Amino acid sequence: MQPGFRYGFDPAPSYVIIRAMDQHVYWMRMALAEAEKAAALGDVPIGAIAVRDECIIGRGHNRKEHDRDPTAHAEIFALREAAQALGGWRLLGVTLYCTLEPCAMCAGAMVQARLPCLVYAAPDPKAGAGGSVMDLLQHEQLNHRVEVISGVLADEAAAQIRDFFAGLRAQGKK
Repeated sequence: MQPGFRYGFDPAPSYVIIRAMDQHVYWMRMALAEAEKAAALGDVPIGAIAVRDECIIGRGHNRKEHDRDPTAHAEIFALREAAQALGGWRLLGVTLYCTLEPCAMCAGAMVQARLPCLVYAAPDPKAGAGGSVMDLLQHEQLNHRVEVISGVLADEAAAQIRDFFAGLRAQGKK
């Protein structure tokens, strides 16, 4: 038998996948912490972070209600900070971690930024543009496609949003 080879099984590929998933979980926890900041402001708890070379170069949390701005989405803030950190609009080498599947506006911004990879937690069956309602990130007529990894800490992100709305209902707000 050859060294490092047992019964036709090479453990290296699964090790790489496990290691990558551990990293995704780590960074998604950072995005969930950003989402908590949104909830503290009275906004829907959605958070995002932009990572390049194992460093956070952009972060954001939902601020639509706080800023009274329909474009004040977590992803937009994280993309803007990442662009400033890199000194340009092309976000080559960046992975964006979001707690919720992006809407059409945010997905469009990701395509425009040439974002290589998006990792999101929970799907958005009402407004998701990363595969749920529509798929702008993989649209074959657009000039760029974003690799998408979904479901990382989805239960935690969905619970965070569900608990936020349950709290609003308990207070008698819509």
